[in-house]
Amino acid sequence: MAEHIDPVPIDVSALVQRTVATLYSHLVTRPTGRAVRLAIESQLARRLGDANGPALSLVDLSEVGVLDFSCADEVVARLLAAYLPDSRPREAFFVFVGVGELHREPIQTVLVRHSLTAVAEQNGEYDLIGATSTPLHDVWRSIEAAGTVPLNELDSMFHVPADRRAVDELIRQRLVLHLQAVDGVQTLSTVARALR
Repeated sequence: MAEHIDPVPIDVSALVQRTVATLYSHLVTRPTGRAVRLAIESQLARRLGDANGPALSLVDLSEVGVLDFSCADEVVARLLAAYLPDSRPREAFFVFVGVGELHREPIQTVLVRHSLTAVAEQNGEYDLIGATSTPLHDVWRSIEAAGTVPLNELDSMFHVPADRRAVDELIRQRLVLHLQAVDGVQTLSTVARALR
């Protein structure tokens, strides 16, 4: 990776315990989810300060026992949605790590409801979760296998119109990172592996 990406690890379990003053690492009720999302955004702001470069936030759910649908909506979907528009608070990307079987269904459901896709790590394997399609998944896997794909090679690598639309959607949903130094793209999973 040719340029600096700030890693921002977020331990959701610790945020739950600190934010809602509980000994348990369960994410239940919308107010709890909202408090945790705001704590994540606050932690990003503190860690990054006035930095203009991109940051990759590794949102760790591994110690979260229960994740209900309202908290998945707040902590995953609304967090992602806040960083999609050009008016986003900062240049942050998100990968959800330590996603367990009990987390997957609520996350999948809320992401589909919001037409969002995220990169999730489960048992050491990275995958797309949420509103995904076969072309989107296939193109993402191809970019991941290549490591870095220069922008001037995207059209030749993905010349089928459906694949080119998938590339545009990966960029729009911020599932790949545009590296200015090499004028290319990498999947967030590739970047996350390099930072961990």
